[in-house]
Amino acid sequence: MTVESSQDAAPIHRNPGSEPGLRHFEGFEAVLAVAGFPVLISLTIGIAILGIHRGMDPNLATLGLIVAGYALLAVAEQLWPLHRSWLHSHGDLRTDIGLALTNGVIAGMLSPILLAAVGVAAAWLSAALGSGLWPANWPLLAQLALALFIAEFVEYSFHRLWHEVPWLWPIHATHHSAPRLYWLNAARFHPIDLFAVGSLKMVPLAMLGAGLPIFALVNLFSAIHGAYQHSNVPVRLGPLNWIFSMAELHRWHHSKNIEEANTNYGGNLILWDVIFGTRFLPDDREPPEEIGIEDLPGFPMGFWANIASPFRWKQLSEEAADPNAPDAAR
Repeated sequence: MTVESSQDAAPIHRNPGSEPGLRHFEGFEAVLAVAGFPVLISLTIGIAILGIHRGMDPNLATLGLIVAGYALLAVAEQLWPLHRSWLHSHGDLRTDIGLALTNGVIAGMLSPILLAAVGVAAAWLSAALGSGLWPANWPLLAQLALALFIAEFVEYSFHRLWHEVPWLWPIHATHHSAPRLYWLNAARFHPIDLFAVGSLKMVPLAMLGAGLPIFALVNLFSAIHGAYQHSNVPVRLGPLNWIFSMAELHRWHHSKNIEEANTNYGGNLILWDVIFGTRFLPDDREPPEEIGIEDLPGFPMGFWANIASPFRWKQLSEEAADPNAPDAAR
């Protein structure tokens, strides 16, 4: 899925069969489209900050909110789906669950080690400078905004590299092999991909001396935003699409059209896409319902096949290019 930098990319053309115009929502669907994400993210972050101020352990204060947010989105998808075709598993559900559990275990084991090592370096740097670099006296909400902006640059950079550097693309292909979008797609990443983005984006925050509450809040925001970003519910955010990398933008990122997919790299915020000219959101048509990797229609859906895919990419490409190949669906 690699192409030239988006500034030099060929003009984006309409997908064959795509319908002109934006879909119109009515009744509660219209309310959900406009208010669903702002309300959910505001409530979860607000409750977490209140709990932290009252002395709760930051990780415990956010864990229950993540679970609750996931549950609400799962129910909302069943009641008000954007596409009914995305309600049905195409052999991807078990793999998504397996990747979610695997990535959770790996992140839980390796991230604390990485951040502890970085914390030692940060302590030395603060001692050398005679003061901490992180604005710990700011309100938690302001610290979270700053943390997201800094961490997002790392996430944007890695994500863009996955797409635009050919030998890195196999690491990220697992995420784009999804045949549909729904809340659990937020965890559909190869472990190398998730560790590089999820853990390393915290390194500059640790170096600057950000505290545990900030790490917990960034994780909470990323978890809720990521699930909503991939959710199968109506979304219409208007001007907020210039701040958040929400579903309206991210659905284009999963397009089979390479020029459309190689845009909107932001994980939580779209601001770095705006700065570097990679934001893409047409105002005259909806994102495609059929998603995936155009030149690999037989990409394997199996858990172990996804884990092994970057290490056997040449063989996998040959098999996946032919959906009738014996190993293509494993």
